Amino acid sequence: MSASSSRPARRARRWPRPWNLVAVMAALPAALLVVDELTPPTIRFGPLMVAAPPLSAAFCGPAGVLVVILVMLPCVILSARANAQLGSPNFPVQLATIAVISLAALIAAAVRQQRERQLARSRSTVEVLQHILLRPPPARIGPLDLACLYLTADEESSVGGDLYAATVAHGRVRILLGDAQGKGLVALETAGQVLGAFRRAARHHRRVEDLVTEVEEDLREVMAEAAGEGGPGVNDGDFVTAVFIDLPSDDDRRILVANLGHPPPLLLHAGVVSTLEPTTPTPPLGLGDLAGARPPADTFGFPPGSTLLLYTDGVVEARNRDGDFYPLADRLGRWTALPPAGLLDAIHSDLRHHVGARLGDDVAMVAIRRTALSAPDSTA
Repeated sequence: MSASSSRPARRARRWPRPWNLVAVMAALPAALLVVDELTPPTIRFGPLMVAAPPLSAAFCGPAGVLVVILVMLPCVILSARANAQLGSPNFPVQLATIAVISLAALIAAAVRQQRERQLARSRSTVEVLQHILLRPPPARIGPLDLACLYLTADEESSVGGDLYAATVAHGRVRILLGDAQGKGLVALETAGQVLGAFRRAARHHRRVEDLVTEVEEDLREVMAEAAGEGGPGVNDGDFVTAVFIDLPSDDDRRILVANLGHPPPLLLHAGVVSTLEPTTPTPPLGLGDLAGARPPADTFGFPPGSTLLLYTDGVVEARNRDGDFYPLADRLGRWTALPPAGLLDAIHSDLRHHVGARLGDDVAMVAIRRTALSAPDSTA
């Protein structure tokens, strides 16, 4: 698994460098001065120059705003001289107005910059915590090659609750991929609760159905406690769509899939992409009380050389400028021969191209390829 696949992707820079913006803002009063020199005195562009500092405060730091002010002041004086306004009684008032507006622009730029830094620190802390929770599985577990990919949304709202984990117990490889409702710390707390419950339950239960039941009960218990306390955190009504995979570690070519309201996994084999739809629709984790007993896990074939792809809805719900969803299943046919890490890299690149390099939701994917047989020797 490539290192780039196991950590949040860096956001593409969509704005010019800060000092390029300063140059643009400083050019505004200079351009107005040129126009003012070329027009009759009856047409005055000098008063428009005062707009430069407030505009620069929206994009530049205090130092950049100060540069714009220092460029604007001589332009204002030269413009007043060209229009025979330099000695008028109103010119000192104009300068006083410019001074007040410039001071306000400097203060606004300083406050905005401080808040942006605080937001960046808070978001970075949450993303690091999320990355700690999402411990990447080893690149190989027994006969399985694995790769994972997590991408934070490019929107600046907050991180989401996408989650994944893998563990080996009772001679089986268990993999979980899910998506907690909502965003921010609440979704992150819910994701952490589910991951902790999964890692504990995977060691205790041989049947995947029992594992799912314990995770559900653990989440419901925490939700009930949070509702009773009335505080923030995992609350009654929160839910997590999830898919639990139980994979063989011997020559058994069958896998068990428990799908709880999550997008169905895709199986890639010999150039064919198959959707592993659940036999019976099942509500997400946290909403198990809305239905009766959960149905047994579905059984699917998983022959050597095939790849299983798990993904969150941030992939298939990503839209391009025309509003079209990303056609994941249709695109996978050309990549069925790729190893897990290569497959995720190809999807990532194609997804970015589809949406125009901007993601509106978090994305998590796990790819598992069945290769030569060997005993499992790693746990994540």
